Amino acid sequence: MTNSDAIIARFMALHPKKIDLSLGRMTAMLAKLGDPQHRLPPVIHVAGTNGKGSTVAFLRAMLEAAGYGVHVYTSPHLVHFHERIRLAAPGGGRLVAEPRLVEALQDCERENAGDPITVFEITTAAAFKLFAETPADVLLLEVGLGGRMDATNVVDRPLATVITSVSMDHADFLGNDVELVAAEKAGILKRDVPGILHPQTDAVRAVIERTAARVRAPLIIGGQDFDVREENGRLVYQDEAGLLDLPLPRLAGRHQHRNAGVAIATLRAQDRFRLTDAQIERAMTSVDWPARLQRLPTGRIPAMLPRDSEVWLDGGHNVDGGRVLAEALAEFEERSSRPLILVAGMLSTKDSDGFLGNFAGLAREVHTVPISHNTTARSPQAVAEAARHAGLAARAHDTLAEAFAAIAAENFPVAPRVVITGSLYLAGEVLAFNGTELR
Repeated sequence: MTNSDAIIARFMALHPKKIDLSLGRMTAMLAKLGDPQHRLPPVIHVAGTNGKGSTVAFLRAMLEAAGYGVHVYTSPHLVHFHERIRLAAPGGGRLVAEPRLVEALQDCERENAGDPITVFEITTAAAFKLFAETPADVLLLEVGLGGRMDATNVVDRPLATVITSVSMDHADFLGNDVELVAAEKAGILKRDVPGILHPQTDAVRAVIERTAARVRAPLIIGGQDFDVREENGRLVYQDEAGLLDLPLPRLAGRHQHRNAGVAIATLRAQDRFRLTDAQIERAMTSVDWPARLQRLPTGRIPAMLPRDSEVWLDGGHNVDGGRVLAEALAEFEERSSRPLILVAGMLSTKDSDGFLGNFAGLAREVHTVPISHNTTARSPQAVAEAARHAGLAARAHDTLAEAFAAIAAENFPVAPRVVITGSLYLAGEVLAFNGTELR
């Protein structure tokens, strides 16, 4: 019996480039499927460099707390492709089941008939087909790469658009300065559709504001039209409609406070879905998003490390992602001092020096590991050299198990805080290695 992995593997031969930003192939594919993008539930479209997935997670938690049926589309997946497609269901959404995924992929393969198309485009078309066929109140749609020419940008009139934190990443596809990146992200803005902005640098905000003026999209700007802050161990959100006093989010790190604020602002910018303060409060304590400063209290990895070690997993992989992770870890250190040990693996398409430089003076050492089954992965030796260049002590290892064994053999004054980071692809391997189940 054909499985989804086998079908997706066949898709890889349909286009010579893994990434080729264009809408032409996507619209042609969707037309063959009967244009399911026109039969979707109301869409909240989310772009940005960092924080897209976390913002979607907050939106999902709030909408589901209010009893709404929520479809979710995110990428990349960590362990299984099914994680990208969450379908609304009673009691909360469920990852797409293998039989339904196989059927949708086979339909797309048959209709495409061997024409050139990227894997992301054809699998996004399959997701749209599933979303159109399954009743829901709302679809949370995360951009894959960029925005303007991303395969998800075929929805003519979303309910709202969101642009999370924008910084440098994917320069080979989006441009080599942050203003070019911002222009690509701003490509999801639509006329008369509210665009909600995470607080941005002046340069980024100026680019987005120019695009919004040109397409006549009203903007709601973080730090200007709404604000979020921590006060006395609580999360305080404020906009012109009033103030919310909420528990701190379940997702760790001050950067998640800002993502929560963007999600709240988004839902307060529309009148289709009504939420009570109690429902928003419940969402803050139930929200879940794997591999974003995720604590791993049990499993194979904690069992390999010194007793009482803290183990954290974060998929941060660009310079700004490293910055916010380092800020969160500095806060952890202030509250509870422990030796900080990084386990890192990175892709060759990422700025390893810039990412790891955020941890100089904070991490005691870096243990570098390979990322398996990825042709763009840097060798552990190359990542270790980048760490040393950033002023960090580093040791390269051939496997995850070897790295954890080396950490376990060290003599720490107190149990260490071990943070595994550098790539979402590595994060997926770590979750599988640890035996952590994703639902």
